[in-house]
Amino acid sequence: MIDLDNRINREGFSMNNSGNLEFDRCEIIKLAQKYKTPCYVFSETIIRKKCRQYVNAFSGRNVTFEMLYAGKAFLVKAMCNILKEEGFSLDVSSGGELYTALSAGFPPDKIFFHGNNKSKAEIEFALKEKIGTMMVDSEYELDLIDQIAESLNTKVGIILRVAPGIDTHTHKYIQTGQVDSKFGISIDRAPDFMKKVLSKEHISYNGLHFHLGSQIFVLSSYVLAIKEMVKLMRKIKDLWGIDTTNFNLGGGLGVKYLESDLPPSIEDFVNLIADNVENEIRKNNLIMPKILIEPGRSIVAEAGITLYTIGNIKEIPGIRKYLIVDGGMTDNPRPILYEAKYEAVLVNKINNNLPEEVVTIAGKCCESGDILIKDLKLPSASPGDLLVVFTTGAYHYSMSSNYNLLPRPAVVLVNQGKDDLIVKRETYADIVRNDTVPEWFK
Repeated sequence: MIDLDNRINREGFSMNNSGNLEFDRCEIIKLAQKYKTPCYVFSETIIRKKCRQYVNAFSGRNVTFEMLYAGKAFLVKAMCNILKEEGFSLDVSSGGELYTALSAGFPPDKIFFHGNNKSKAEIEFALKEKIGTMMVDSEYELDLIDQIAESLNTKVGIILRVAPGIDTHTHKYIQTGQVDSKFGISIDRAPDFMKKVLSKEHISYNGLHFHLGSQIFVLSSYVLAIKEMVKLMRKIKDLWGIDTTNFNLGGGLGVKYLESDLPPSIEDFVNLIADNVENEIRKNNLIMPKILIEPGRSIVAEAGITLYTIGNIKEIPGIRKYLIVDGGMTDNPRPILYEAKYEAVLVNKINNNLPEEVVTIAGKCCESGDILIKDLKLPSASPGDLLVVFTTGAYHYSMSSNYNLLPRPAVVLVNQGKDDLIVKRETYADIVRNDTVPEWFK
């Protein structure tokens, strides 16, 4: 996992002249001392680099495009500011994500509102704030949006989310484009569904959307989905004489969690999408739509790390040795949800020639399943050692919880040797701030 000659084979990491490990030129031991553990750390340099890789890849093609960041991966005010400066639009999937974006001054006309069961209050909030596009997931939602738009005397641009019936090679819990999915309108129903869309006085049809899933390494599923979706565009054109001007292909590009992972590059992903959309549009004699994609994980995952302190060490001779950290499933639920795998190193023993042993990194929650990493090779560890887990930028803070009433960790942003808080560590007082006592208890 570690190659000291190459200064650790992970983006953003380096060794300083004192032999201490750095992330975006910030010494990790000093970050842990300053902000305590557990702690999330994000590299602004890497986030911006990933954003620009997407933009540059599309800019090299003769296509019109729009980049949307998938807010569910990680969204706080500082992230909204980075996205705004990088010229991205934003995909939100709840009223809370929408509120966060607006409170950071994100342009409402560049916000796309997703979700498979938006509430009436969320839709009203979005329309009153003049959100750019509503993503329609069902007939029920189409009717509800139209009713609310009528009550507000406004017209709403919508994009239809379609389930293209394509399976992907990823964990079943993060597949979203197959036939049996809670998301979207079945591709077989979509041509007839358009009749209802076009009948709505307060609805404007702006395009089609699909999303296949997350952490995808095999890109052939996109080729199949593009082919089916462009056929749908042709049917819509033939039946209703309507051009599809925006084609949103979702996100889903996989990232490197393990040293053995070899995800496709951003450039290869973009080129595959652009090539296949252009080819299918040409074959079906349609106008070329704007291409939209919604990367989240592939922008922030490798830009984030998590710092933990080793506490209790439990060895069961001949069976297993547990290193128990001061966090766990509350700050990283992905292993217990998806059997997600990670790699880590002991920061304070990075240059140590101690013999390695196989250990399991366990969390402090009262659950036997609170295991972060199984069978990890590390130097002999002691209580107080500092552990850094790689690739924790996506779906960690956003999925974190207060289980066992543990406060959520701080979130720190680093950039070329600078560091600052972007989310304060929760306190015990924060945990009980919404608690109330019924009047009859008094």
